[in-house]
Amino acid sequence: MSAFQPGLVHTPVTPFTGDHGIDFYRLGQVIDFHRRHGADALALPMHAGESVSLSEDEKRSVLAFAIANAPDIPVIAHVSNAGSAIAAALARDAERAGAAAVVATTPYYWTPPPAMLLEHFSAIGSAVTIPLLIYNSPDEMAGTKLTTDLALKLIERLPNFAGIVDLSLDWQFMIELMTEAPRVRKNFLLLAGTEHLVSAGAIGARGLFSPLAAIAPHLVRRLYDLCREEKFFDARPAQDEIAALRQFLKADGPAGLKAALRAMGRDCGEPRPPLLPLAASVQARLADALSGLPALRHEPRGW
Repeated sequence: MSAFQPGLVHTPVTPFTGDHGIDFYRLGQVIDFHRRHGADALALPMHAGESVSLSEDEKRSVLAFAIANAPDIPVIAHVSNAGSAIAAALARDAERAGAAAVVATTPYYWTPPPAMLLEHFSAIGSAVTIPLLIYNSPDEMAGTKLTTDLALKLIERLPNFAGIVDLSLDWQFMIELMTEAPRVRKNFLLLAGTEHLVSAGAIGARGLFSPLAAIAPHLVRRLYDLCREEKFFDARPAQDEIAALRQFLKADGPAGLKAALRAMGRDCGEPRPPLLPLAASVQARLADALSGLPALRHEPRGW
């Protein structure tokens, strides 16, 4: 299998109508925005896209729509689920639909031991021939985290296990992973799962999954390009600016991200219940805060 290089991956939100249905007209605008503003690939629907609030059929519909509307860039299908067979079925359907790769995190709701994780990811990876990326997000997933030993066992089992998207910020784990995994799989990928790319890039990350590219695509692109060129010192100002933006949004999840998009002139509706939108007064304060960030002065407004 040829090496998969996703590069800078944007993770779009899922727009909803007033009655909480998927707004495909607006989703088309979202996808077009990301294509025009620096995305090397798209991954959807990720957690920033409220994937856990979508039915399995809705996930398939969103993916098929993205593939049809972004024919010039790879689309990575998020197939995470509590059940291994369900996730594997989503992965098979994604491959048939034309996805370039699939990405999955640890099983929802459970806190599985390593042996269970090995079987879960093996079931997903063996269901397809396209690359499998594993999303390591212990803070989101009740403390369940990947280990280097598990990664090595998956490499042994799965010829299409391409790499890990890491949100743990566990630098010791990443160093160990990128010391051991490339010895047995030459092109094994580490991708940063948040915009903390300077440190991850110094360890060996060659890609980035970025939800904040929806807000500040130029800033994220600058950070990514500098880190790709290993100009980590030069990348520090961009990293600091993105960290400041993240501070405003991190506590409110998709609701905060959608409120920020509205402030940037790209209204994608409210989050789907059980998530609640930010109160109008909070949205107004967020919009004021964002307007005062120098980093956003040269970012696109509107579609």
